Amino acid sequence: MAKTKSKASKKHQWYVIHTYSGHEQKAASALKQRIDATELSDEINEILIPKRSKVVISDGKKRKVDERLFPGYVLIHMVLSDITWPVVRGTTGVTGFVGVGGKPTPLKEKEIASIMRFMKIDVPKFEVSFKVGDTVKIIDGPFTDFLGKVDVLDEEKGKARVLISIFGRETPVELEFLQVTRL
Repeated sequence: MAKTKSKASKKHQWYVIHTYSGHEQKAASALKQRIDATELSDEINEILIPKRSKVVISDGKKRKVDERLFPGYVLIHMVLSDITWPVVRGTTGVTGFVGVGGKPTPLKEKEIASIMRFMKIDVPKFEVSFKVGDTVKIIDGPFTDFLGKVDVLDEEKGKARVLISIFGRETPVELEFLQVTRL
């Protein structure tokens, strides 16, 4: 999130600008530089790339990454005018404002409040490289080196129920995502 140093007035509203997907940070940085160069920090006072942290598990390793909530979009808090519009629109990486009929449409305060709340939720979201029905190998715990088939995934808890063969019978075992790897 990039902020400038001024205070917002009641004329400031949140708008959505479209960027090339994957280039949100570059567009935000270029926009920040343009705002500083044109001394428009009173009119354009906040740039936000909505993100949320999640845990990605691959090859038995856990890592935390920031997931963009709206790929290809950046939120901007500004006073829309004949001066600010071309500065934002003409910034490298910005392809335009989101709106109806070529006119930028401001977001409602309720929508912005929801986005802000969602960004702050600290529940880790797990992303795994296997899905239900995949064959996996258990790499940790009492069933190390057993092969099994994923029966159920619980992404909120970061657990998988894997069916393994013990004494010729299929037996369900609940394991942490870190304990299994896809074959």
